[in-house]
Amino acid sequence: MGEVKKPQSRGVWPTVKPFVNGGASGMLATCVIQPIDMIKVRIQLGQGSATEVTKTMLKNEGFGAFYKGLSAGLLRQATYTTARLGTFKILTSKAIEANDGKPLPLYQKALCGLTAGAIGATVGSPADLALIRMQADATLPAAQRRNYSNAFHALFRIVSDEGVLALWKGAGPTVVRAMALNMGMLASYDQSVEFCKDSLGFGEMSTVLGASTVSGFFAAACSLPFDYVKTQIQKMQPDAQGKYPYTGSMDCALKTLKLGGPFKFYTGFPVYCVRIAPHVMMTWIFLNQIQKLEKSVGL
Repeated sequence: MGEVKKPQSRGVWPTVKPFVNGGASGMLATCVIQPIDMIKVRIQLGQGSATEVTKTMLKNEGFGAFYKGLSAGLLRQATYTTARLGTFKILTSKAIEANDGKPLPLYQKALCGLTAGAIGATVGSPADLALIRMQADATLPAAQRRNYSNAFHALFRIVSDEGVLALWKGAGPTVVRAMALNMGMLASYDQSVEFCKDSLGFGEMSTVLGASTVSGFFAAACSLPFDYVKTQIQKMQPDAQGKYPYTGSMDCALKTLKLGGPFKFYTGFPVYCVRIAPHVMMTWIFLNQIQKLEKSVGL
């Protein structure tokens, strides 16, 4: 039985394993999703539709442009996803122990997801800032470009030019969004795995595919309202009297709810889901394959 063998595990590996697996799966998923993410950033910066952006990038910058900022994307996964997936695994394992080995109720998984998301986003915020700046750099006029050569160069320049605390610029809304996203992503995946296996009798691959799809949907559904508010705050402009439409995130949320109702927060949900869900799904699929490989070699 697996439980009998567990006490024999010694050393650091059993502790760091969830973190290593989480980071590796996130980095592999990023390698697959990076071109989509790059196109998304260019669309957000107003360079046209997905087709127009793709054609322009291929014509003017070549195929390598789709992987610009990859080092920062990989660094982000090595910090953010390592921390959130590793923390979630540790928290849920401890909670299951405290629950006498019984499966956790959904609300406890959600709390573990919230905590893991907050820790992951705090750790990963500097790499996230480097990624955004590297992806946006090519869209600036030549005189304004920072010309970062890689993620570490970007981090070094940010610290040199703006100070250490600049690495966490805008971290507040990012952490809140990550808490919501990971609550939806992590709790729904664990719950779906249990449902697919126990109630539907799915095989391993069908369970992973089904659960990762559900996880991607709920990651998007839980985080979009926070992403919507963050975007409104970031793009707001003062009126003729110099007054901004919102005084802060809470004011924006309340005014949006009053004027547009709850569904206003889900404006653009299909596009947002296409952005978020593929990376979530690929992360879970790669994680499952990594765990299978480790099991086959006795790790």
